[in-house]
Amino acid sequence: MLVALLAIVAGLILLVWSSDKFVDGAVGLASALGMSKAMIGLTIVALGTSAPEIVVSIMSALSGAPELALGNAIGSNIANIGLVLGVTAIIAALPIQSGLLKEDLPALIAVTAGVGFLCSDNQLTQTDAFVMIVMLILLMYLLFRYKSEHQDELIEQTTQDDIQGPSKGKSTFWFIVGTVVLIGSSRLLVWGAIEIARAMQISEVIIGLTIVAIGTSLPELAASIASALRKHHDIALGNIVGSNILNLLAVLSAAAVIHPIEISSTTLIRDYGVMCGVTLLLALFMFLPRKARQLSRIKGGILLAAYLAYLAILYQQTITASA
Repeated sequence: MLVALLAIVAGLILLVWSSDKFVDGAVGLASALGMSKAMIGLTIVALGTSAPEIVVSIMSALSGAPELALGNAIGSNIANIGLVLGVTAIIAALPIQSGLLKEDLPALIAVTAGVGFLCSDNQLTQTDAFVMIVMLILLMYLLFRYKSEHQDELIEQTTQDDIQGPSKGKSTFWFIVGTVVLIGSSRLLVWGAIEIARAMQISEVIIGLTIVAIGTSLPELAASIASALRKHHDIALGNIVGSNILNLLAVLSAAAVIHPIEISSTTLIRDYGVMCGVTLLLALFMFLPRKARQLSRIKGGILLAAYLAYLAILYQQTITASA
């Protein structure tokens, strides 16, 4: 128990440090490569912060426990919106750019609906996994094509201070170092949390939906908060949208290719339903009102409250089931 507690403390310290370097490197790369920060947030940053979920997914499937990967993916998406965006918006209100509304958010909604359809027969087979991989490749192509066609428009949305950044080599170095330490520190935190949870005899299903999901969402939380505090709001939002898309298409497909996933009706209705609900709630908050669109502190508080309510429901149902 003591070693697990020390792992959590060490993980938190490394997470804070690495998130700072990670965001600096990502923004520097965006400027050096002539790319908008929104595009970097949607792709490179999202992939880097989704790496823990992908690693957990593969390890779970190889260990014969693909259900943990399912819980991790769904739980991480709920945590990304309710916890990460909720806390980030409370710290600093997030202005919403048009690119997120026109392409990125509709893509997330479409992916959520599509994967939900594949899960509707209470299983994810290898065939479903290949369908999701094709969806991911097609979606990334379409998003890259859109961003490239609107590159000048997106770059104009940055300030002159944003354009003048560190050198490409230095940005690349800190981006790689930040990513590696970010992933490693999150894994250290997850290990410590799981050890404590098992010592307290918490079921592994709940571990996947809560502790592992929160643990693997910590990179998104750290990166989003650091981005928001530096006024890089498009990275904070693009990171979450991109991560949630990758969680559904990459994390689940990685597990299902190795081992088919059986999905209980409870998981499909309760957990996937909550994920769809918070995704639609986020869309509503981002589209309304039409003037001065932003994810305000009040909206962030509502998202966080919704997530805490979900955790309370999970806890109550776990207590009832074990009684």
